[in-house]
Amino acid sequence: MRLAVVALAATLGFAALGTRLWVLQVQRHEEMAERAESNRTAVVPIVPNRGDILDRNGVVLATSYKAHALEITPAQVPGDLDEVIDALSEVVPISERERRRFERLRQNTRSFESLPIRMRLTDEEVARFAANRYRFPGVEIKARLFRTYPMGEVASHAIGYVGRVNDRDKERIEDQGPEYAANYRGTDYIGKSGIEASYEDVLHGRTGVEQMETASGGRAVRLLERRSAASGQTLRLTIDITLQKLVEELYGERRGALVAMDPQTGEVLAFVSKPTFDPNLFVEGIDQATWTELNESLARPLFNRALRGTYPPGSTFKPFMALAGLESGRITPQTTVNDTGSWVLAGHVFRGHATGTVNLEQSITRSSNAYYYQLAYDMGISAINRFMGPLGFGRETGIDLPGEARGVLPSPEWKREAMRRYKDRRMQVWVPGDTVNVGIGQGFNNYTMLQMAQAVATLAADGVKHPPHLVKATQASPASEPVPAPRPAAQNMGYKSAHMNVVRQGMVGVTLRGTGRSAFKDAPYLSGGKTGTAQAITIGQKSRYNAARLAEYQRDHSLYIAFAPAEQPRIVVAAIVENAGFGATAAAPIVRRVLDYWLAGIYPSEQDIKAVQRSRASAPIGAPRTVEEMAIRPPEAARPQPAPGPADAADAPNAANAAIQTDTPPTPQTPEASAAPDTLPHPRPTAMQAPKQPAPPATRSAEDGVP
Repeated sequence: MRLAVVALAATLGFAALGTRLWVLQVQRHEEMAERAESNRTAVVPIVPNRGDILDRNGVVLATSYKAHALEITPAQVPGDLDEVIDALSEVVPISERERRRFERLRQNTRSFESLPIRMRLTDEEVARFAANRYRFPGVEIKARLFRTYPMGEVASHAIGYVGRVNDRDKERIEDQGPEYAANYRGTDYIGKSGIEASYEDVLHGRTGVEQMETASGGRAVRLLERRSAASGQTLRLTIDITLQKLVEELYGERRGALVAMDPQTGEVLAFVSKPTFDPNLFVEGIDQATWTELNESLARPLFNRALRGTYPPGSTFKPFMALAGLESGRITPQTTVNDTGSWVLAGHVFRGHATGTVNLEQSITRSSNAYYYQLAYDMGISAINRFMGPLGFGRETGIDLPGEARGVLPSPEWKREAMRRYKDRRMQVWVPGDTVNVGIGQGFNNYTMLQMAQAVATLAADGVKHPPHLVKATQASPASEPVPAPRPAAQNMGYKSAHMNVVRQGMVGVTLRGTGRSAFKDAPYLSGGKTGTAQAITIGQKSRYNAARLAEYQRDHSLYIAFAPAEQPRIVVAAIVENAGFGATAAAPIVRRVLDYWLAGIYPSEQDIKAVQRSRASAPIGAPRTVEEMAIRPPEAARPQPAPGPADAADAPNAANAAIQTDTPPTPQTPEASAAPDTLPHPRPTAMQAPKQPAPPATRSAEDGVP
């Protein structure tokens, strides 16, 4: 009986074993084969080289280079990690800042991922660690690609920066689908702002993979299969970095924004926001002290004023009001207003400065407030809003940068919503005085310099609106030809040529007889412009503006808009200098130097630059230099080369054991240190033969109290 029971148990056991064997070998064959294969092999991602960013003349603005990094995989470190780092720092110096950054990365990363603790090791440091490597399991040297910005702070708001992939980035990547997420396997850095962010997909490239056969313990035995990574494309921007650097220097320590565009194409030639910041600080993670300094500074260097800064346009709004009045039929070029220096509505006095009787063209040249008080009142806010919206005010321009501000094109509906926080419902009601203030660019008006530049460009291009853009072309490899980037479609606004001509003539008068005449004295071209002075705070009707009695941040903003040459415009500019006073004294001199650079090949003297920084110069002073003399050029050795492939470091998991040849980060090319290439893909501006502007007449005019 016992024997039968034992036999039955054995039979059942063998039956169960056979059944399980059949399930594993037959029913789940494919699944188990895949699992066995995954245990035998490891898939290693090959991170692609990130594409370079160049200016319009080929100067490198962002690139990648390879260097050694000391990395720790926390899960593979036996014992106390802090003690290991202490011992490691005796071999390779590790600063407190680097420790804090490593700890921050460790808190946001899985323990089995390799994390850098020390970047850019010297050859001597690599050799020292190699001799002591046996002491530090879980620590190794890897060759990594590092992003660098050779121009430092110059154009940082346009270029942007990359930073380490964080949880929010990972979530966004995964939301794009499994195929998109697979392309970011092994990627540590991603575009965070500017061009680096908006063209992330173009710059990133395609991740490659290596399938390695592994032994027990994960040691690589041999390479089974390899799919190479494809480098990201190089971007050639529309910006001229020499012009960009000049403008930033002209601002000095002042705050503000400037946008220069080609009105015939929408290409952005300069995109300035001051103050700036060094994007290199963000690549490996900025330390807390520096972040606090940047983030809490009253000057707000991280704030992109050209893209997101909104300001009342002041008198620079008047040319567009004039065009709106003509297009709506409310006025003609012959319509006159007697400006006595004030304008009264329901007993409320709106101030200005007396210009006498002026027609439309004269109202722009002399900057009459009364003319535009009356025009705004006659048109009404609804008609103003209908005209200004399509022109681009209060709307995104569509520039190829993330985070653009819309600004405020006010309306009764907007005021009702914006003033909802006030319990007094009368604060939410639109009144005629609100409309009158809009007419001179004050009140609730708030626009970006990018919107102002686009509006001037539309006027200069005979009513054709070209959306602004920063990328001129892409290049798949250094050996391939640049491919022009798709240009946003232009829109013909349908304005009458006669109406635009009279408005432009009024703006030309500003540089010949009006408030811009001092800044544009003896210019070798004819330009049109408009000064503006915008209030930063409200001044009571019975009070007089006195800058000396106000804190610096409460003083008026200085604005200037321009197009040139007047006959066939090739450049438009919109500029603001915050809290710098009258438009003619701060913003106009900067714009004059921009036009000199682009149209006449003139680069200001050091003496002139310093004077402009202090608002002590109108027309240029000192002996000017030439653009050719001062241009930042890409010498042959510094022209874009393919970055060393990270595949060199990823060919095997233990690639750090091998000797690795590393690069050094590029340095900015100064005019003195660089030689001109034989040819440039986009010729720089050179001196042109043009008649000088007529000397200004003896008569004087004023805008907002400016003599």
